[in-house]
Amino acid sequence: MAKPIMIQGTMSNVGKSLIAAGLCRIFKQDGYRVAPFKSQNMALNSYITKENLEMGRAQVVQAKACGIEPMVCMNPILLKPTTDMGSQVIVNGEIMGNMRAMDYFKKKREYIPIISNAYEKLASRYDIVVIEGAGSPAEINLKADDIVNMGMAEIADAPVLLVGDIDRGGVFAQLIGTVMLLEKQEQNRIQGLIINKFRGDKRILDPGLVMITEKCGKEILGVVPYIDVDIEEEDSLAESLEQKTVRGCIDVAVIRLPKISNFTDFQALGAETDVSVRYVGRITELQHPDLICIPGTKNTISDLKWFRENGLEAAVKRLAEEGTPVIGICGGYQILGTQIVDACGMEGGGQIQGMGLLPIVTHYEPEKMRKQNEGVVAQLTGIFQNLSGKTVSGYELHMGRSFPDVESGENGGIQQDVSALLQLSDGLDGCCKGNVFGAYLHGLFDREEFRNALIQILCSKKGIEREILGGFSMETYQEEQFDKLADTLRRNLDMDAVYRIMGLGK
Repeated sequence: MAKPIMIQGTMSNVGKSLIAAGLCRIFKQDGYRVAPFKSQNMALNSYITKENLEMGRAQVVQAKACGIEPMVCMNPILLKPTTDMGSQVIVNGEIMGNMRAMDYFKKKREYIPIISNAYEKLASRYDIVVIEGAGSPAEINLKADDIVNMGMAEIADAPVLLVGDIDRGGVFAQLIGTVMLLEKQEQNRIQGLIINKFRGDKRILDPGLVMITEKCGKEILGVVPYIDVDIEEEDSLAESLEQKTVRGCIDVAVIRLPKISNFTDFQALGAETDVSVRYVGRITELQHPDLICIPGTKNTISDLKWFRENGLEAAVKRLAEEGTPVIGICGGYQILGTQIVDACGMEGGGQIQGMGLLPIVTHYEPEKMRKQNEGVVAQLTGIFQNLSGKTVSGYELHMGRSFPDVESGENGGIQQDVSALLQLSDGLDGCCKGNVFGAYLHGLFDREEFRNALIQILCSKKGIEREILGGFSMETYQEEQFDKLADTLRRNLDMDAVYRIMGLGK
């Protein structure tokens, strides 16, 4: 069976996912077969595996750091918030339905065998399993039947490294207070502390580090500096969502919908040196971008209402009419259409008028579409014609099905400048009309030739001669970021102590 190591945090967003990903890459570099695991993830950024099962993207990123294919057993329970009081519950990649928080809390114990089986599947195949916790183990109101922090550590019999975030302030109280609030047997599981996101001269911290050890009896294994790496983040607290400034010559404005999901679709665009991706939540922030993107959302209808009520919809339509390119992905694609019909009550029922920029109608269905897909861009005309024939790949993850709006007089490419956008392995997807297009395919911008062609279109429209033509591989870029993360952790963590804690004696 694998040797486990668990990363827990003093609170959310202390950098657990990043530390776990970095350790995954270090163990891989050192020749071990390593896999990630998180028993319960709460996130709107999700992924579809090759088996067409849904899991959280944080463990997908960590699997990439391990150099292995993501598997749903790496994240057996995924909670996707639908309201402030409840979530869609996904178990082993399949939807179990929507559940209020209190109802889920009462059922947690029932999921322990599922979690144990998923963990054992990984532990039997790999040398090391890096387990990530959630929130804080010291949430005393959630400790009953815990399945994601100390409860998970007990299931896997895993030693724990506790991470605190100094960038937020109060890291001494975070670490000491968390340890003090735990039961004795839980305290014993903590084998080391990590201070994360430090800026400045570490020597200033030295007296405090000594005091932490004296107060709680736990060794500081390292002080990790604030790391400038471009690695996917969890959703609602992601720092990338706070990006407002334009740094490249091409300005891409992504609408920051309240229930935004899978905004990782835009990471590849933002990684290009001549492209800036910024997230817009107010009409005053929109300005005059070179491209507007409407992302996926877990609640398309409520987010469309928000979009309409705060004036952003009217502003985007006005810019679209003036010639600004607009792209919608998944829920954003549905928003661009003429109408969304929810006859089965997936989002409360009823119907709502869309933006009317694409002649499609979306009908919600009870069964979620989950699949990986690939293909080429259809033969387009107008501003996007140079995208024609470019290869694309990614995955689909949506409740709605979109069809040509025959009442609009534009039936999917026969009239005016309307055409299907993508020719995928199992049929057509998406719609293109003039300077507006939408599709269900997540990962649309990841393929180099599609992304380069799109950026070249935007540069040409702006009268800019692009200096960087090709040569940027998203896959290579991600590998470089993982190695950069691992190098930083090696320099700032006592990895010999980490190996000893796991019983590997390195």
